[in-house]
Amino acid sequence: MQANVNNLVQKEWSNPTPAGLVALAVACACFFALLTGRVEASAMPLIGCWLLGGFVIQIVVALLDLKSGNTTGGNTFLFFSAFFMLVGGLEMLHKYAAISAGAPLDARVDGYAWAILTVVVYLWTPAFFTRFSLLSVVVLLLDVALPFITLTDLTLLPKSYGHIAAWALLMAGIVAVYLGAATVVNNAYGRVVYPLPGAARAPAAKAGAAVAGHK
Repeated sequence: MQANVNNLVQKEWSNPTPAGLVALAVACACFFALLTGRVEASAMPLIGCWLLGGFVIQIVVALLDLKSGNTTGGNTFLFFSAFFMLVGGLEMLHKYAAISAGAPLDARVDGYAWAILTVVVYLWTPAFFTRFSLLSVVVLLLDVALPFITLTDLTLLPKSYGHIAAWALLMAGIVAVYLGAATVVNNAYGRVVYPLPGAARAPAAKAGAAVAGHK
């Protein structure tokens, strides 16, 4: 009986990355809708709620990844959860309240913060190419989007350039959805059901978990 209890305690946690990818995809879809004008500014409080939900998921993913020794994934999800999700969600709520109240708000400071995040993502990008995978594609698409978000927030580019960021984010979200689904389904079946670039040579039982290999 004691041995069974010990086995349960020592059992490794499952790969949490798919849930984090779903949260990322939801955020990308929300930003796409806002940046392309498909929804009005009145949607900002609702977007804020979705981002706060994403924060809960991604902070859990980050902690579990770090616990398992996944340095790249764990640290990436950690600052994504804090700045992209939590700060992003709270800012959506605050900006809408300020707009509604007619209060002054110099949002250019966001551009300075985004500049740091953009540089960090660029510098960390090679860590996602130790083995090419769809996660590498997601990061590359974020590399495309982030500079335009930064420069438009700094008012160095007109807001119309936000459409470039929007479409890059949408594509990143689509890839993230497929990658998350493939990871879950392939792991459930113990074989490749949804093809994953970079995982073809992995053992069948681990084919769905190949995304967790970026450490």
